[in-house]
Formats: sequence, structure tokens, C-alpha cells
Amino acid sequence: MGGLEGARSARGLAVVVDVLRAFTVCAYALASGARESILVTEVEDALALQRAIPGSIVSAEVDGLPVEGIEISNSPTLLARQDLQDRTLIQRSSAGTQGVAAAVASAERVVAASLVVAAATATYIAGFHPPLVTLVAMGEPSGHLEDRACAEYIAGLLCGRPPDVGGLLGPLYDSDRYRRISAAQWPGFPPSDLDLALQPDRFDFAMPVSREEGRLVVRRSSSPPPLGEGWVGAAG
Repeated sequence: MGGLEGARSARGLAVVVDVLRAFTVCAYALASGARESILVTEVEDALALQRAIPGSIVSAEVDGLPVEGIEISNSPTLLARQDLQDRTLIQRSSAGTQGVAAAVASAERVVAASLVVAAATATYIAGFHPPLVTLVAMGEPSGHLEDRACAEYIAGLLCGRPPDVGGLLGPLYDSDRYRRISAAQWPGFPPSDLDLALQPDRFDFAMPVSREEGRLVVRRSSSPPPLGEGWVGAAG
């Protein structure tokens, strides 16, 4: 299941996957000491929140391109230049944050995911023993092959049959999109973002989403539930 339509159709526990790059940015921010990430769907909402939350930082892009006046263009490389300790990151992206906003309307729980937190995400999910898991690859069907690869990796982990991540990412490595990014031909998309994003299981936390005072808030899981015994069903 993929894309915004897949997110709108999500049921049970929904895992919204955006590897390049929203939920990689989120993971690096939380790993670097950020208190939380707040997900929004519009740039104007991000800027309004920044004014309301002292010390907060905005990461935003529109159609994959930088937004004038916003320093961090949905890039973990650019994010690394910031002191994030105890600060709030506010994120707007064209795929990941839109997907979470759509999924919360129909799913019982929502978790944001990317390759750097894939195994921890699977462990976190399994601890709930959910009857249904919906994996939403946000890049589908527009050709963002890394999201499908991450979703398949998480599904394999849940089923106790972890696949080879390198093999899953093979189509991405062979794509024109990957070559364009590697050649620094994408504004606001440093090639180093690829290295940072395509490291499976770099971090040991999941990223559950909560709704707080009308805001979609992501924090790192403090202590993921133990891996449950038995199989966890996955749709998509």
C-alpha cells in the first residue's frame, strides 16, 4: 500500500514510511537530542508554530525543493549543523508529513518510519500484538523505491524472515533518480543525505505519533515493548 491514498486507507497500526527524507530527518533529530518533532502539512503552519515555540527549528520542502527563507530543506545533512538539544523540530514535507496527517484519521495507531529505525520499529510494533498492521510506502507509486524497500524490510522482520536490505535497495541504486541525487543535481538535496538515509537500523528507537492539542507529535520510544512471540499480520 502506498502514497497518500494508501495513508488514507490505513487501518489498525499504520506505519508511514518516508526514507528520503522526512522520517530520516526526524530520526536524526531525535537521536541528536531534540525533544520532539511536530508534523504539519503546510509551510505556513510550520512558520506559525516556529513563532509560537521558542527555540524551535523548521525543516521544510515543497515538491522536493527548498523553501526560500527556510535553512533546512528536509535534509539530515543540513540538520546536522544545528544544536538540537531539548529543542522542537517542526517538519513539513510533500510525502511523509502528509501521509501521517492522512493516516491518523483512520488508523488506531500511527508510527513514522525510515530505514535508520526499521528494526526498532518492527520490535515496537510487535510488542503491541496488533491484529492488523498497514505499511504505507509514501513514495509509491511515484517511483521512490527506497520507501517500498523499507516497508518490505519491516514486513520481513515482523514475519521473522528479514530480507537482504541491499537487494531490496538494488532498484533504487539503478535508478535515474539515485544517479541525479548522487551527482548533486537536486537543489537542497546534498548527496550525503543518501549515505545518512540508507543505513539500516542505525538507531534503536521507534517514532510513534501522538495527537496533542491538535498537533501531530513524534517522540522517540522510551523503551520499546519486547518483541512478541508469533506472527504479526501486515496489509500492504
